[in-house]
Amino acid sequence: MKLAIGSDHVGIELKPTIIEYLEELGHEVVDFGPNSTERTDYPVYGKKVAEEVAAGNFDNGILICGTGVGISISANKVKGIRAVVCSEPYSAKLSKEHNNTNILAFGSRVIGSELAKMIVKDWLEAEFKGGRHAKRVEMIKQIEDN
Repeated sequence: MKLAIGSDHVGIELKPTIIEYLEELGHEVVDFGPNSTERTDYPVYGKKVAEEVAAGNFDNGILICGTGVGISISANKVKGIRAVVCSEPYSAKLSKEHNNTNILAFGSRVIGSELAKMIVKDWLEAEFKGGRHAKRVEMIKQIEDN
């Protein structure tokens, strides 16, 4: 799987651990920044990753900021993106199975590296179930189009 990843200055410490873990799982990962701990604005990186995923250049994206909230809100402003903030694996798995999420976000001030790995693994291994869920995802797309 080809994955885009981004963070803000708060998420930058956890990001290398997640990149290494993803590569160990056999995924190709491209880091969209930042590359220093200098204060930055999370909307910049949420938008970058979201645009790449929405354009079809990547299968999915992962975003990290302090809570995961701000960066996911930014990503969700890009048409075609269904970003979810998760602090535990169960919601991550169901977000993919039921909502066909294409970006996972979490907060480096909320969870540690081992929990982040569990969340990422369950999210990546989950598959969209379609069926009644496809109708609901289509309804979300219709809201986005209006």
